[in-house]
Amino acid sequence: MKDKTDEKETIEKILKIKKELGKELIILTHHYQRKAIVDLGDYRGDSFGLSQKAATDKDARYIVFCGVHFMAESAAILSQEHQIVQIPDLDAGCWMADMADLIMVEKAWNDVAGIVEKDSVTPLVYMNSDAHIKAHCGRNNGAVCTSSNAPDAFVWAFDRRGKIFFFPDEHLGRNTGNRMGLAPEEMIVWDPDKPLGGNTEARIKKAKVFLWKGYCLIHTRFTVDHIKKKREEFPDIKIVTHPECTQEVVKESDAVGSTSFIVKYVKEAPAGSTIAIGTEINLIERLAIEYPDKTIMTLFDSLCPNMYKINLDKLLETLENIGMVNVVTIPEEIKHDARIALDNMLSL
Repeated sequence: MKDKTDEKETIEKILKIKKELGKELIILTHHYQRKAIVDLGDYRGDSFGLSQKAATDKDARYIVFCGVHFMAESAAILSQEHQIVQIPDLDAGCWMADMADLIMVEKAWNDVAGIVEKDSVTPLVYMNSDAHIKAHCGRNNGAVCTSSNAPDAFVWAFDRRGKIFFFPDEHLGRNTGNRMGLAPEEMIVWDPDKPLGGNTEARIKKAKVFLWKGYCLIHTRFTVDHIKKKREEFPDIKIVTHPECTQEVVKESDAVGSTSFIVKYVKEAPAGSTIAIGTEINLIERLAIEYPDKTIMTLFDSLCPNMYKINLDKLLETLENIGMVNVVTIPEEIKHDARIALDNMLSL
């Protein structure tokens, strides 16, 4: 643990490098980063919004993404030729993204294609996935989606074909299907560790949505009991959760949405509001500081250790070796195919 003097010196060094590099440097900070990191960023937001922001900045030569690896990959996919993308810690991964690797996804895709017409299925991949999965999606005329535009992506996919293969987050997929009025039997879970994902050929033929068996370890910690306890303690409380939570938690919530939605919800809530939020704790603690006229609390403490790997020392080391360490590179053919899936999302 750094003491306050060391932390102050580190921050001063970071600010000095930022000033020297000027417009050539952009530091992106995801909503789930600790406050000290967010305060040093040029932009804060969700993963795709940050990637877009940096990629359209013609002056930026160096993009330092303070988030997890798939986010920095997305920035690299969208980046211009003169831009270099770095992440302060290459080991800052994502459990959910790791639950769907290319070999498993392609095997599942071929299994389904052997039972139904391949042209009857559209792959949709959540932003929280690695570049190879996004590329697979692009090669098969699918699209990437975020937690905020997943419903639009479902509509787009169903307009093209009758079935959707959604990965890697089972819960975002199911909550999106529920929102669209799909029946439970029309959505089946695909477990890659089981033959045919644990399904029969008849169920595969009948299903409209295949949900990859993946999940966020942070958002699936929240339970209905957590909500009930908060409502008992605070009768007027509003419960806001992320769509990566289970459908049971989502059903009991007052509002559900992406990190950007949650930020907007808190900002627009009347003074004196009491709000419990089901998402990563760093965002919630920062919102509580930013809106002291409201009582903002966690639904249940849930910290992402991968996000927390990004710290001041690692950020400083990256800036001191700008363009040279922890560079995120994507093979050109993967970048090309992944870009197709991202462009399809942008066309929604």
